[in-house]
Amino acid sequence: MVPRWWLQLLCLAGGILQALAQTDSIGFISIDCGLPGEGGYIDDTTKLAYVPDTGFIDSGTNHNISAEYLRPIQSRRSYNLRSFPDGTRNCYTLRSLVRGLKYLVRASFTYGNYDGLSRPPASFDLHIGVNFWTTVNMWSWSDPLGGAVTVEAIVVVPDDMVQVCLVNTGGGTPFISSLDLRPLKMKLYPQVTAAQGLVLYGRLNAGQANVSYIVRYPDDPHDRIWPPWFDATIWTEMSTTGRVLNGDEKDFFVAPTAVMQTAMTPRNASGSIDFSWDAEPRPDDPTPGYIAIMHFAELQLIDTNAVREFYVSINGKPWYYSSGYTPVYLNSAAAYDSVPSRYSSSYNVSITATASSTLPPIINAVEVFSVIPTTNLGTEYQDGNYLI
Repeated sequence: MVPRWWLQLLCLAGGILQALAQTDSIGFISIDCGLPGEGGYIDDTTKLAYVPDTGFIDSGTNHNISAEYLRPIQSRRSYNLRSFPDGTRNCYTLRSLVRGLKYLVRASFTYGNYDGLSRPPASFDLHIGVNFWTTVNMWSWSDPLGGAVTVEAIVVVPDDMVQVCLVNTGGGTPFISSLDLRPLKMKLYPQVTAAQGLVLYGRLNAGQANVSYIVRYPDDPHDRIWPPWFDATIWTEMSTTGRVLNGDEKDFFVAPTAVMQTAMTPRNASGSIDFSWDAEPRPDDPTPGYIAIMHFAELQLIDTNAVREFYVSINGKPWYYSSGYTPVYLNSAAAYDSVPSRYSSSYNVSITATASSTLPPIINAVEVFSVIPTTNLGTEYQDGNYLI
């Protein structure tokens, strides 16, 4: 007969191994929060393996969203969630990371009237370690998908673990539906340093007319989410079946071919591409800085007598390619901020053809990030290491 203390020791060892071996074969962590039981599943779209969150957190309660909010177009990860009615701060611990590497961290939230109260939390905060990440606002919970909100950040992890914390700020009970972590190559997003992270404001695949087509893994090896961006009343779609190359060693963003194979251009040949976003003040920064990244590739073989050349400006000021830029056929390039730009309220982008251009401007994709300080990321980890 095996002694009971030996069985307890085996169980303890098994729990430690589970906690330490959390990444899959490609370094991803994919968590379906609130998933009951110990078994995971393969996501239908990405073919990535999602696991329950029991090995990552020991607080909170599991719930299913109301049946009326279950839709075939929803991912399985939105069917359940974990809520945190107790305590101000509840943290997921993600282990087996590479010290000093850049990681994309993404969290999703679907209220779906899981508590039957028809009263979602007004807001709660997310932290990465002890640093403020973002405020989650559930203002759209009554939409057909039950209020789906997704947030994303890119940070350098200074240790072999990181904590993602939900913080109750008095706006209601925090909850979470899924949590993803993806390693990035160190050359990507050079604006991300040990002292500074990026928080996604928006990422769009320009010219993609299929509103249900979202590019992510495996088309994007880093599993970034690229939703479509196109309005046939304003723009004309351009596309190619040819492979668009990812520039050279100075391509710091590597937009996937599936994204770069579409672009949009003004319906009016003499028109410009105009879009904007509003600054969103944060508790720690009333005028946050923003990093814009715009992706360009020529998708048409241009006649020798034709020219496609354009300027990019923000709020009327030359921003990039001040002398005019001509995109290269089937070769991607990016215009981007090296340091965050700061305007008081709004950012208005205009991409305009130069006087010598015979063709209108184009754009293939755009990403916009705000900037957060991450200088305190390591504070909690030293404390946590003593608890392992």
